[in-house]
Amino acid sequence: MRTARDIYEHYRIMPGLALHQVRVAAVGKMIARHIVEKEVKEQDVIFAGLFHDMGNIIKADLSLFPEFLEPQGLAYWQEVKQEYHAKYGDDEHAATEHIAREIGLPPSAIRIIGSMGFSKAHIVAGAVPLELKIAEYADQRVSPHGVVSMEERLAEGKKRHAKRRADLRSTQDDIADANVDALRKIEEQIFAQTDISPEHVTDERIAPMAEELYSYPVPVSVR
Repeated sequence: MRTARDIYEHYRIMPGLALHQVRVAAVGKMIARHIVEKEVKEQDVIFAGLFHDMGNIIKADLSLFPEFLEPQGLAYWQEVKQEYHAKYGDDEHAATEHIAREIGLPPSAIRIIGSMGFSKAHIVAGAVPLELKIAEYADQRVSPHGVVSMEERLAEGKKRHAKRRADLRSTQDDIADANVDALRKIEEQIFAQTDISPEHVTDERIAPMAEELYSYPVPVSVR
């Protein structure tokens, strides 16, 4: 039996990225436990949160958050990034799903991971599985520095990607706007079925749960 922490260490996941993943899992777990009148596959939500960004270093701009490079330093993480490219290719999403299969996650959790991401929000909003909506929403509530409101997260993402967005065609801008609208719809869909509100999901409330999730058991061995 391995824990999430064991797997992060095995795959040399940056500490900041590991913290992001356990926070997403914690937000997902909190929401899943407050759904009323419907059964939610909590373990799938947790697995998806814990391992949804495992290949993220492939696309990472290592200069963006230099504080996340410590204590190993830039050179170490550049080497890890090169190894990921060599082993898994240049698509971080494909790499993440490959790793999820290596870990031995259940297919249901892998399907959720494959459907997560801002660019897929318009699809998730129209999807049926509540677990998928919760995982997508949880990811969008966690910024690089902790849990924030949906509107704060959207504003932060817009600012961070402003330079790249300046070069996008108008049709791509329309798609991005559709995903923003979809995320707001997903928030409404989820909290219409809970006994809490979005304001209950805070960094302070999920912090103890996130710490515990480092020790969450994964009932398989890394192959």
